[in-house]
Amino acid sequence: MTIKPDGFEPPYPTPSLFEADRSNPYLAKAAELRDIFALDAIERDQSGGRPTEQIRLLKESGLVNLVIPKEFGGAGEPYSTAMRIVREFAKVDGSLGHLYGYHFSPLQNAVTTAHDERSRNILRRSAAGRWFWGNTTNSFSKSLFGRQEGERVILNGVRPFASGSHVADYLMVAWEDETTNRRSFAYIPADRKGITITDDWDGIGQRQTGSGRVLYKDVEIEKSEILPDRPQVPITLLAPLQQQSVLLNVFVGSAQGALAAARDYTVAKSRPWIYSGVERHSDDPWIKRQYGELWTKVQAATALADRALSAVDAVYAKGPDLTADERGEAAIAVASANVLAGRVALEVTSEIFEVMGARSAVRPLGFDRFWRNVRIHTLHNPAEYKTRNVGTWFLNGEFPEPGIFQ
Repeated sequence: MTIKPDGFEPPYPTPSLFEADRSNPYLAKAAELRDIFALDAIERDQSGGRPTEQIRLLKESGLVNLVIPKEFGGAGEPYSTAMRIVREFAKVDGSLGHLYGYHFSPLQNAVTTAHDERSRNILRRSAAGRWFWGNTTNSFSKSLFGRQEGERVILNGVRPFASGSHVADYLMVAWEDETTNRRSFAYIPADRKGITITDDWDGIGQRQTGSGRVLYKDVEIEKSEILPDRPQVPITLLAPLQQQSVLLNVFVGSAQGALAAARDYTVAKSRPWIYSGVERHSDDPWIKRQYGELWTKVQAATALADRALSAVDAVYAKGPDLTADERGEAAIAVASANVLAGRVALEVTSEIFEVMGARSAVRPLGFDRFWRNVRIHTLHNPAEYKTRNVGTWFLNGEFPEPGIFQ
């Protein structure tokens, strides 16, 4: 690990704070990987690029197969376990938390349609190959079009915000038919001829997510790769809850990691203000009060996030028997947790500098990455509209219509 300025070598995170449940072997493995990822998290954040070695370790660990049912060669863990691992990684590296969480979206899509042989086949192959998944399905961008040529579809265009594409073995791709504008989906290898992954993401945060553009030039999609139409029933309308769960757990993990790292710095390195009247910064009543408030906020956000995870597990367990109201109740639980988690994460990742002091605000220490990661995620996921959905439900009993970000 690189030694930081004035001898401070931050342990990420403090073991006694927000520690994973190590009785679960998958969470225990995730905590081990988290500590490995922490060793160069600051340097990787500042350089951007591809977390190639980290993805290799993830695949080697088998955690990429976490939610694939055992009958197809996976671990058969509930979705909540994957999201708790997202938190673990986000404690030190928001990019890896994001990538790991989004990796499961195509797999969960396949799990909910496992009666279809194409879905069953993709689950078996993904488990056997320990594939890492990326996406080029951006729903806001009508910029990738397909034309039918016999049994194949030929794609041309571009997809922005293609998170994970730069480290993916396989991609989930969506396009519009150039004649009918009908939207279709397919699972394809990331190295398919005609695909150019530009890896041109240059955001202020989430520096290694590869959320840039993927270019398509006469890319051939076989009929067997195109996903069948999914019936619009509650169990097939859970993709927004998946995505929102990833984001809110990146928020929670980032807040937990920032607070733990700040606490360590405050105890080890912060100096008391000249008018505080104390010899140790940690004895200042102001610092104690502010840490108390930050701790309480993070605990509240974590509790609501845990409640949301239980709700998501419950709707998946219902399978085809899931009702629209049950889906709606879970959507409200996830939206509520997301709103609080984003707000708390923004507050915590900013306010830690006040309690650490001026010497903490230097680039080599990398404390700013927590705020930058959270800030960029919240901009792509406005809390205002989720808050309105929750308020509408509270006042009128109306659940949000199933749709992206709902």
